[in-house]
Amino acid sequence: MPLIYCIEDDESIRELILYALNNGGFEAIGFENGDLLLDNLTSNPPNLILLDIMLPGVDGYTILEELKSNYKTSKIPVIMRTSKTSEFDKVKGLDMGADDYIEKPFGVMELISRIKAVLRRVKNYEKDDSKLCIDNLCIDNKRHEVEVDGKVITLTFKEFELLNYLMGNKGIVLSRDKIMTEVWGFDFEGESRTVDVHIRTLRLKLGNAGELIQTVRNVGYKIEG
Repeated sequence: MPLIYCIEDDESIRELILYALNNGGFEAIGFENGDLLLDNLTSNPPNLILLDIMLPGVDGYTILEELKSNYKTSKIPVIMRTSKTSEFDKVKGLDMGADDYIEKPFGVMELISRIKAVLRRVKNYEKDDSKLCIDNLCIDNKRHEVEVDGKVITLTFKEFELLNYLMGNKGIVLSRDKIMTEVWGFDFEGESRTVDVHIRTLRLKLGNAGELIQTVRNVGYKIEG
């Protein structure tokens, strides 16, 4: 049974979420602030974290940054929860490594559906922890490293996931919508710009290996050797 941590300072909302999750096939534990969460991560790491952004003391973005910068917790999937609705807020959380984003108010069925979708994506990524190479570009899922001509390239969390998805589907044309759903797990206005910007920065960081990522006009992208 997947273990879910829910960080929510509003006790009534927290208890409602915990009740729904515990009756929806999950084991759920709630925390009112980030300090309590971090104290429990090492001894009992969860399968997924529901993280509220607006918290007393340390906010959700800071907690997310700490989670993703620590190799022991960096692979724990995170769904951000907030009343903020601007595209900037959504992109900020996703680019920092969040796996999905759900706005308040939300339905319990939608929340459970999103949790299941994120857990499925994570499970699919974990099926292959081998080193995959295309020409001079290699990605190692187990070590979470990317190399070009034997030199390690530093990528953000989402850049790594994007490259991993492209390389795992070598030769297949992937639409922007498909990339957004599989890598970000989220659908919002301006999504094509998000994918395009990440492709552009990814190509720059990969240097000559960036040429492997091809643009398919009016459709999306693919990677070829």
